[in-house]
Amino acid sequence: MTALAEKLDKKLRQWTPRTCHEVEQRVEELIESADADALDLARSRRVEQEVLDLLDEPASR
Repeated sequence: MTALAEKLDKKLRQWTPRTCHEVEQRVEELIESADADALDLARSRRVEQEVLDLLDEPASR
């Protein structure tokens, strides 16, 4: 098992069930994107969401 897999295994035993479920879903999405050779698309969506989040934030004055 890789160090990353060991770390994930350890964390999944420590986190709340809700957090574990969300992490498992995100990891599944990453695996599916990698299998489809579509990681660049996932990055683009993440950056797009970050920009949208910034636009939604109230302007600091």
